[in-house]
Amino acid sequence: MRKPWEAERRVDADLARRLIRERAGVEAGRIDLIGEGWDNIAYLVDGEWVYRFPRGESQAQYLANECACVPGIAGRLPVLVSAAQVVGEPTPEFPWPVARHRYVEGTTADRARLTDAQRRAIARPLGAFLRALHDLDAEGLPGDWIGRMDPAKRVPAARERLDALARLGIIDAPGPWLPLLAPLPRSPLPSCTLHGDFYCRQILVADDRSLAGVIDWGDIHRGDPACDLMVAFAFVPRAEFEEGYGGIDEATAARARFRALSHTLGVTHYAHDIGDEDLLREGRAALARLA
Repeated sequence: MRKPWEAERRVDADLARRLIRERAGVEAGRIDLIGEGWDNIAYLVDGEWVYRFPRGESQAQYLANECACVPGIAGRLPVLVSAAQVVGEPTPEFPWPVARHRYVEGTTADRARLTDAQRRAIARPLGAFLRALHDLDAEGLPGDWIGRMDPAKRVPAARERLDALARLGIIDAPGPWLPLLAPLPRSPLPSCTLHGDFYCRQILVADDRSLAGVIDWGDIHRGDPACDLMVAFAFVPRAEFEEGYGGIDEATAARARFRALSHTLGVTHYAHDIGDEDLLREGRAALARLA
């Protein structure tokens, strides 16, 4: 059985160049692989444009969602974002969308190896960014179609991944994290515009380690702000984050911790499986904060 992060089809540089020429009418003289993740593989073309290719059918739907939703909000946010747009039409050779956006310069935060002081410094602007995003009108956005915050779906998966990480030796035992999987309060939840996958791999920092941009918006949707607020419990200090975002009530904080654990377990398992040492280090660090 294929793991969820394994590609149905991987686009190498030769295929990427051919698809770019066919769909965008661009010669693509220089093409550099700049990232490959769970959903997409990305190439920088001629130092200016990033072209992204989904790694399978479900990933194609995320990319299409991003292209439909992000261009309309990009200019209303306080940092640069990857506002991708589809180019050309699907073909039998590659039946999924190809998207491009202007290159957003920076290093993903997992590779930047931020110090504690640098995390504190970036926390407030991250909070201000999410405040601006969450305040946008969410009308027209899809709902949470995969149950990102659904305990009935996520708790069993989290327990399985805790056991798997224990077998791999990444954690000693599941015990320290089990309280975060306790039943969450059931109440009407606020609904706002969300990034939906807001963690270190989607955050870009400049050479001076200031916030440079936010990328990979395939999960953009309308839902519970706790989905994004996990960043204040897994990546940066909550106190400094709240200086930029505003207060987080304890019910929302409990849901954010739950989301942080659920998400981090998946990312950490993925990072170990593909041998991504930077992302694995951040996963371990996030689990330590959550414990």
